[in-house]
Amino acid sequence: MNINNIKKEFPIFDEKIQNNDLVYLDSANSSQKPKVVLDRINDFYSKQFSNVGRSIHYLAVAATNLYENTRTSVQKYINAKDKNEIVFTKGATEALNLVANTLGQAILEPNDEILITELEHHSNYVPWHFLRKSKNIKIKFAEINEDGDIPIENIEKEITEKTKVIAITHLSNVTGAVLPIKEITQLAHSKGIVVVVDGCQGGPHLKLDMQDLDCDFYAISCHKMYGPTGLGVLYGKKKWLEQLPPYQGGGGMINEVKKDRISYGDLPNKYEAGTMATAQVIAFNESIKFLESIGIENVIKHEKELIEYGQEILKKNNSVKLIGNPKERGGVLSFTVEGVHPHDIATILDETGVAIRAGHHCCQILHDKLGIPASARASLGVYNTKDDLDKLNEGINNCKKVFDLK
Repeated sequence: MNINNIKKEFPIFDEKIQNNDLVYLDSANSSQKPKVVLDRINDFYSKQFSNVGRSIHYLAVAATNLYENTRTSVQKYINAKDKNEIVFTKGATEALNLVANTLGQAILEPNDEILITELEHHSNYVPWHFLRKSKNIKIKFAEINEDGDIPIENIEKEITEKTKVIAITHLSNVTGAVLPIKEITQLAHSKGIVVVVDGCQGGPHLKLDMQDLDCDFYAISCHKMYGPTGLGVLYGKKKWLEQLPPYQGGGGMINEVKKDRISYGDLPNKYEAGTMATAQVIAFNESIKFLESIGIENVIKHEKELIEYGQEILKKNNSVKLIGNPKERGGVLSFTVEGVHPHDIATILDETGVAIRAGHHCCQILHDKLGIPASARASLGVYNTKDDLDKLNEGINNCKKVFDLK
């Protein structure tokens, strides 16, 4: 995999940031977009635009076919059994809200328990909190270990006869821990528990196989997979999507509407109310093709080499403390520098064109557990190199000089 050639596919790297070449280490937040995705959006709006699933004129039929082609591509990419198990949403956050809301209506009763972890992003906690308020659902937390990992034993010991749902991240956006979803699902299903996976970080960094993982739901954030913003994918097992109620009402999700009754459309239309993000869906097909052209195995190998290199140089850097040492780490390096606030680290790095994220990364519970208000985070994409990590380290050394640290 020639990274220099891949980097040329991203127009943003032709731009100067603070008069410096851009070193983009914020892909866990949102990835940059290759030219093929940008061009596809422009071509659709300028040459092919129409709404989908409504009219029968040429443009509408063509747009609908393109839209459905992406559904088929997603199905194949994640190895779902049926293309109708793929639902397009406004983002992974909406996908997780959809699952929490509909499970809350259909199967959850007061005092039932939802098991999540201390690693969870707010988007996989707040929707369940709504149910705690509205239906008196209980939420339990599986604890991290000293390495910032979640051993399966820490999940198993929290399960009771009241546990109805396990909602869990695939890859932590702070510690980088990759959780054993297949084993967790096997444990959960042996006890009749539904498994919901936040795959926002798993989508761009891991090989996805829904039939192998066997989870009931999996949420994907397309803008983290080199795709457009405003788009997510919800994978749901057909048996659940057929059983659960619609999430939103409107055009496109109905079969028949009368004054005294309404019947809903077949899958996946039942969950795709209103005008969808058509251009984004069609462009996301190019994101999938882009990743397939590289090969997810090559992505994993490349990021593993970078993570190992990044850990090596940062561990040698005095005052830098890496957060987490999980058994398997994805493309995330979160850290603190003694005596420097993470926001100051990010600001000083930005002056040399190095873009990282600073804050709690929508994981306040984890940061509370770690006893820190915030952390700095460098996160990887296919366009990153060891040179990028060297510049990160140089920037950290500059921070230490600014704050007169040794």
